[in-house]
Amino acid sequence: MSVDWRQKLAARAKRGRSRNPGAASAPRVGVVTDSTAALPDGWAESAAVTDLVRVVPMPVMIGDQIYGEGTDRMIGALALALAQGSEVRTSRPSPGKFEAAYAELAAAGCSAIISLHLSAHLSGTVDSARLAARTAPVPVTVIDTASVAMGLGFAVAAAAEEARDGGSATSVEAAARAATASSTLLFYVPSLEQLRRGGRIGAAAGWLGTLFAVKPILVVREGKVVPLERVRSAPRALARLTELVQQEIAARSGRVRVAVHHFGNEAEAERLAGAIAGDAPDAELMICSLPAVLAAHAGLGVLAVAVVGTVTDPAALPAGPVPPPDAAGTSSGTTTGTPPVTQPETRA
Repeated sequence: MSVDWRQKLAARAKRGRSRNPGAASAPRVGVVTDSTAALPDGWAESAAVTDLVRVVPMPVMIGDQIYGEGTDRMIGALALALAQGSEVRTSRPSPGKFEAAYAELAAAGCSAIISLHLSAHLSGTVDSARLAARTAPVPVTVIDTASVAMGLGFAVAAAAEEARDGGSATSVEAAARAATASSTLLFYVPSLEQLRRGGRIGAAAGWLGTLFAVKPILVVREGKVVPLERVRSAPRALARLTELVQQEIAARSGRVRVAVHHFGNEAEAERLAGAIAGDAPDAELMICSLPAVLAAHAGLGVLAVAVVGTVTDPAALPAGPVPPPDAAGTSSGTTTGTPPVTQPETRA
């Protein structure tokens, strides 16, 4: 089947380059995130959007070697380690990394910063951001998005687009929260082993007794990885994942964006994206590799799909309606004074 979603994405990016040229003269709001946002090449419509974003990398430790996100050497080493069952660990960034990102944006003329991060149930990263925000040269609002991958990345994109158009810190924060509240992240893993090792499976732990017979479809709900469905074979699991994504898209209206993530199985991701595009030709679709820091926990062969857009039929969402971050009690407002900080040692 011929798929033209790449051409449509490129055309949209070209149109975006000339948008709102006067916005650059307004007080700027910067956006900071971490590398679990999975922002791929071409995620933004223009350089004016990417200029407002800073991504703090999260380290991956393979054996006694520490790797930075995104290098070919690290990707190859991680794939080999996962295939061999070798020890792979991840770590949150230090507060100093966030301090540097905040200072850089302030020096570039930003008068405020919105800092968006993966779920606190999956990592202590948001704690590092909150610590750094206390001494930042401009006000920083730190938000736990209760999501990850492009479930987080789409919130970053929404915030950066609003900032590019001259939005205030309040409106940029609102754009990020709206994207988070209207997003779903579904994923399939051939095995729960890597998630079990990293302690990320939560309510899926009860499935471990039948690992050999289960091909799980999981969802990130209220910041936690929870089981959605159990399927008995990989082909059926992929077919069911496609159906679930199509239902998620059908329950939304207006601008609907979809990201298909993969690690070590790009051909499967291409087929999944083709099936999605065939059923929902108006959705904006992209394919991107899962960041190493997430692949380290999901394992080889993972397929994840993030969907974001205004939900018009909550009852039709197969993963159930996702509450906004405030409703889940997982986000924070502008960091002032001395907020409580937890630093769980077992989380990346």
